[in-house]
Amino acid sequence: MSKVGKYLETVFSLEGKVILLTGAAGGIGEAFARGLAAAGGGVALCDIEVQHCEEIATELIEDKNIAKAYKLDVADIASIKKCVAAVLTDFGKIDVLINCAGVNKREGFLDVEEETYDRLMGINLKGAFQLSQEVVKHMITRKQGNIINICSHNDESMLGGCSVYGATKSGLRALTRSMAIEWAKHGIRANALSPGHFITPLTTVTWEHPTRSVYLCDRIAMQRPGKPEELVGICIMLASDASSYMSGQAYHVDGGCLCGGNPWDFDTEY
Repeated sequence: MSKVGKYLETVFSLEGKVILLTGAAGGIGEAFARGLAAAGGGVALCDIEVQHCEEIATELIEDKNIAKAYKLDVADIASIKKCVAAVLTDFGKIDVLINCAGVNKREGFLDVEEETYDRLMGINLKGAFQLSQEVVKHMITRKQGNIINICSHNDESMLGGCSVYGATKSGLRALTRSMAIEWAKHGIRANALSPGHFITPLTTVTWEHPTRSVYLCDRIAMQRPGKPEELVGICIMLASDASSYMSGQAYHVDGGCLCGGNPWDFDTEY
């Protein structure tokens, strides 16, 4: 291995770290699982869709990675407690918690029914809150830990039809700050990773829409959707010791969307 390779491995390696990843069966969650495992982490793949997690875990193990699948319904406190206990029994510890599980239903503010409101809040915000409580109790005993909350472009800017989803992600970003200041004394840090407009199985309908896709591309400087794999690098950095002095922040990966997107016409030789 080259000198550069040895240095990068030392800084960014996840070897020896146990990572509990929720939403592991989703498009972004699966990309995280594969990247974190490739970087040396032992990954607990947690999702209500446990069959797909088992398929991913099998592939990772065949490639000599460390992984195991667990069924987890983040909207059910009993399921949370059972899952965390199982991960601790199997791995002995949890170094990193990644709250990636999330759902959305795009509809107008006045069209949202109470059932939809409660479901989105229960999974996206309350679920992350209660799971973090359960995991951090263990982290405090070890005087170390790391939490990565997967937020959204909608925690900073808003799209029509995303009122409740945006509220959950804004709330999760606020919880990140609370985690960072309350648990720093226990050696625990927390950050938010906020993806912009990415193409996944759940967003394909938007990117194939004749007007919404054009609207989005006009507002992204790179004029294209992101790919889940393009989030893996910063996720590894946040999960590793490379980010040891980073806490309480939200990091947007959005192809230059928040900064202003595609500019209007202007005079230039280029």
